[in-house]
Amino acid sequence: MVERNPALTILTHTVLIIGVIIVLFPIYIIFVASANPLAEILDAPMPILPGKQILENYYHAIIRGAKTLGAPVSLMLMNSTIMALGIVIGKITISLLAAFAIVYFRFPLRQVCFWAIFITLMLPVEVRILPTYQVVASLGMIDTYAGLILPIIASATATFLLRQFFMSVPDEMAEAAKIDGATPMRFFLSILLPMSRTSVAALFVILFIFGWNQYLWPLLVTTSERYYTLLIGINRMLAVGDQQAEWHIIMASTMLAMLPPVLVVVFMQQLFIKGMTESEK
Repeated sequence: MVERNPALTILTHTVLIIGVIIVLFPIYIIFVASANPLAEILDAPMPILPGKQILENYYHAIIRGAKTLGAPVSLMLMNSTIMALGIVIGKITISLLAAFAIVYFRFPLRQVCFWAIFITLMLPVEVRILPTYQVVASLGMIDTYAGLILPIIASATATFLLRQFFMSVPDEMAEAAKIDGATPMRFFLSILLPMSRTSVAALFVILFIFGWNQYLWPLLVTTSERYYTLLIGINRMLAVGDQQAEWHIIMASTMLAMLPPVLVVVFMQQLFIKGMTESEK
């Protein structure tokens, strides 16, 4: 039992509060900028309280977007959501089936196949991105959702984590299912998949944030504003040359870009923590 020390408790809480303030202060400044007119943002000193133009700024960003960009934030938000969900569903589906095959099927070079998958973690993105782009361009998938999603739906990390989980499942369960007449896919769907719920939930959070934060790949495969993701759109809003950047619209777009990952973490935090810390399977 840990002895309670009032002084140590006060110190740790003080450090925690200071850390939270340091992390949240830039986000608060972004929110303040998104709620004030452009003229007040450019004035010195900048306001430290939200203004009365918050609804107008967010409406302008969502419906019309910035003047230098022909796509509203609502369209880019939809593109980012489709891309992130497509990446999550693809990665989890492929990783589940790959881990299931590696653990429960006996075939030649089984371990070689696993290590070939695992070794891809050592390849930097820059090594793979040019040949991947050439393949996508050859297949005519530039400026398509398929081009945004398909080239990055395989995940060696998710395959490795699910393989480790499947290896912790007692062999007696597979033998019992086989005796009961269950096919391999029935065993997978009815037993392994429900048992993997917390692990899949943890991977869902990690992979959704990974997909949402993709920047380099969408930058390469999107040339039409119709397929811009939100991060690409915000970058285009900043590239105004000699014109004045619409900081109130940019900051409103930035706040909207932070909402989906935050909501995913908030609503799935219990399953995420359980999936990352649960040891008894």
